[in-house]
Amino acid sequence: MNDYPTTPPPASNPYEPARSPLPPPAPAFPAPLQGPRRGRVGFAAAVVGASLLVGGAAGVGGAAAWNTYDEPGAGGASAAASERTTSQVVSTPDSAAPEGSVEQVASSVLPSVVKLDVSGADGAGSGSGIILSSDGQILTNDHVVEVAGEGGDITVSFNDGTKASATVLGTDPLTDTAVIQAEGVSGLTPASIGESGNLDVGEQVVAIGSPFGLESTVTSGIVSALNRPVDVGSDGNGNSTTYPAVQTDAAINPGNSGGPLVDMDGNVIGINSSIRTASSGFSEESGSIGLGFAIPIDSVLPIVEQMAAGETPTHAKLGVTVRDVANATGAEVTEGAQIGEITDGSAAKSAGLQAGDVVTRIDDQVITGSDSLVATIRSYRPGDEVEVTFERDGESQTTSLTLDSDADTSSS
Repeated sequence: MNDYPTTPPPASNPYEPARSPLPPPAPAFPAPLQGPRRGRVGFAAAVVGASLLVGGAAGVGGAAAWNTYDEPGAGGASAAASERTTSQVVSTPDSAAPEGSVEQVASSVLPSVVKLDVSGADGAGSGSGIILSSDGQILTNDHVVEVAGEGGDITVSFNDGTKASATVLGTDPLTDTAVIQAEGVSGLTPASIGESGNLDVGEQVVAIGSPFGLESTVTSGIVSALNRPVDVGSDGNGNSTTYPAVQTDAAINPGNSGGPLVDMDGNVIGINSSIRTASSGFSEESGSIGLGFAIPIDSVLPIVEQMAAGETPTHAKLGVTVRDVANATGAEVTEGAQIGEITDGSAAKSAGLQAGDVVTRIDDQVITGSDSLVATIRSYRPGDEVEVTFERDGESQTTSLTLDSDADTSSS
């Protein structure tokens, strides 16, 4: 039985991986290799339009001023000339970046961020990655490298301008993470890994990556929300790729996927992975609207370590199917995740949970829907003990259970 399959997503999933589409009919992917050229044309057109508008306004204003100076008694051109000043060229020393500034963070983190160019039978695109070791282990998103498939190519571009080929060490579609190995490199600068659990809403953060193929791009913003359940799809078994995301208004665009979200100490606290767009679907023109999402590093670090060691990633599970709660009219309500089926011998079954129970909390985390429950359980590890608060027949109850592992199954 598949664990955590949810009701089919709407036709247009509002959360999309931070990537740009492949040529039809291939699925969407990180920034197209030709993206910068197309973007340059659009930018040039915008500049021309702005110039025409400003030029027209300047012409009208200039004519009005000339008529004023020409009037008798107005002082004329000589008076205007005597009062004329010009711009001064001044010395602007390159001062050291203040500790904790965006400039200082960028300077310390950029050497640990790479651009990834990926190609395979289904197309090509680009994304970003985070250096984990001096000999070239790199963390990125599964959706960045998946197009390489069997026999594809991955090229890593480092901050110093050098390049290297890479191979995939491990992937985990359920958390949208992957670890690759750059070949023939040494002396790299590994990123410093922080703790996403210590983040607060409103805290300043910096995102680094290669949006639309523009490597070494730095943007800044704040943590807009924490534990935001984001569902970006599902695998072939119906298991959803859902994680409790760090939401940020730092600009994240196609090609930023796999790059780091860092705190103001320069520590990686998230992996930039998806964006929400204003369009009904994801298109090449889609970009940041201030709703970017990063996978919190705390929840995936054990999985990353498993992949780096060549092991198959494992995940915690309850052993249930879930859906959003519906009222008597069939309309969805926001609070809680309703249990459908329960696997025999599962943690949920052993704890006495029943079909129809509505889970409202896991420990202190409020559960708002089925995605919220899946994302929250994914933030734990197999063997962790949790307290489950649920409603049955209108009464709130609690039970404790030890989470199962999917190590022996194909579901999560």
